[in-house]
Amino acid sequence: VADILARTQAQNGDIIFFGADKAKVVNDAIGALRLKIGHSELGKKNGLFESRWAPMWVVDFPMFEHDEEADRWTAVHHPFTAPKDGHEDWMVTAPEKCIAKGYDMVLNGWEIGGGSVRIHTAAVQQKVFDALKITPEEAQVKFGFLLDALQYGAPPHGGLAFGLDRIVTLMTGAESIRDVIAFPKTQRAQCLLTQAPSLVDEKQLRELHIRLRNTDLAKTA
Repeated sequence: VADILARTQAQNGDIIFFGADKAKVVNDAIGALRLKIGHSELGKKNGLFESRWAPMWVVDFPMFEHDEEADRWTAVHHPFTAPKDGHEDWMVTAPEKCIAKGYDMVLNGWEIGGGSVRIHTAAVQQKVFDALKITPEEAQVKFGFLLDALQYGAPPHGGLAFGLDRIVTLMTGAESIRDVIAFPKTQRAQCLLTQAPSLVDEKQLRELHIRLRNTDLAKTA
């Protein structure tokens, strides 16, 4: 207890929140609690909520995370993000050490943009597939077009995608992104304007060369 008080410099009347679990579980839980308290009326009245713009870059993402249920490594962003220079060999020997060239722009707790530098050589791309336990045969079937294209030589490239709707949400003080986009979907992914998704008749299915295997299920969907 003394160590906790010393590290947090807590005074009488303060509340200390802490968690004990795996790092990702604790970070997600405490982070969500922090935002909940900060945006609440209690947080605003006590000065926990600062009404100012506070942008930040989030960098040095890990390339992989371990899926304990499947007992295999998976890509944190996607399998086409380039690793940091000098980390290529770690992708197979020590995936947990490998850092990706990925980045996010965060504004007041909202991710408003994200991107990465992409892999542009077939050899590095194959190492990523090896780390993900994707066999050369499976990689050729799923991503053969990409591997073949990389053999001809691709320039280094990257990008960043901004979420304008999220920025507008922050600017207007809206509670949900649905309040600022033109055609918001419900939480059940339904469009109230067009009533999509809706039933498709047989003529449309034939035009699209789609055959339903379970017609009874389709009629009740």
